Amino acid sequence: MPDPEPPLATPAGLLGSVRRALQVLEAVADFGDGVTAKAVARRLGLNLSTTYHLLNTLVYEGYLVRLNQQRGYGLGYKLTTLDRALRSQLEVSPEASGLLREVHEQAGVPAYYTVLRDNDIVVAEVADSVAAPRVEPLDVGFHEAAQGTAFGKVLLAAMTPQRRREYFAGAGMRRATERTLTSLPELEEQLAEVRRSGVATEVEEFRPELACVAAPVRDCQGRIGGALAFSVPLPEFGPRQAELTELAMAGAARLGHLLALRATLG
Repeated sequence: MPDPEPPLATPAGLLGSVRRALQVLEAVADFGDGVTAKAVARRLGLNLSTTYHLLNTLVYEGYLVRLNQQRGYGLGYKLTTLDRALRSQLEVSPEASGLLREVHEQAGVPAYYTVLRDNDIVVAEVADSVAAPRVEPLDVGFHEAAQGTAFGKVLLAAMTPQRRREYFAGAGMRRATERTLTSLPELEEQLAEVRRSGVATEVEEFRPELACVAAPVRDCQGRIGGALAFSVPLPEFGPRQAELTELAMAGAARLGHLLALRATLG
């Protein structure tokens, strides 16, 4: 097992009530429809009165709903507005989503489109299916463990050395598996190879028994602003590595062309 990372220090000036409300929201999401106030209170170590106040506030604001027939709580419909807003801010057009879906269907494995948002490496869109589901927790908005993912390595390799240092100063180099690199000099060697080959791979660096391959998505000036990646169970990776690499590079080129055309048309 990998060594546990020390917890990050809690910044000063945080509002405890807001943090507790968000923790309640996350707990309801984890439990699913019908979770009771008592279950949430036990999960978070809160007294029942405080838990009811937080739940009722979130219901009033639309982030949770009270499910009378199930005698519990569930996620509210206002969250869909936040989801749509995030997707809009990540600038994923319907055409880009459709193209990613095509690439997924062609490859038969989950496909991920990742972008650089300010100083975060963020999953912007995912295309998967029942037969080839996405890897948890790789969903829209995921922005962790960049050095352990193939798409993260593509975008890290495109940064200047100074920007990479700034990125890791904020994000840290947290270990996801025994194979995750936590040494910046070792990572720099890998990133140099990514720049040379134009593709990134990772094997069991993010999840055991999982491998990924990613290719850069370039804008109309040739700058790397995103990555297209596939994830695949480790036993399938060896026989399909060359094929998936080719498909990732072709898909990334198509996506880059689409984004460039959209930018030209305004």
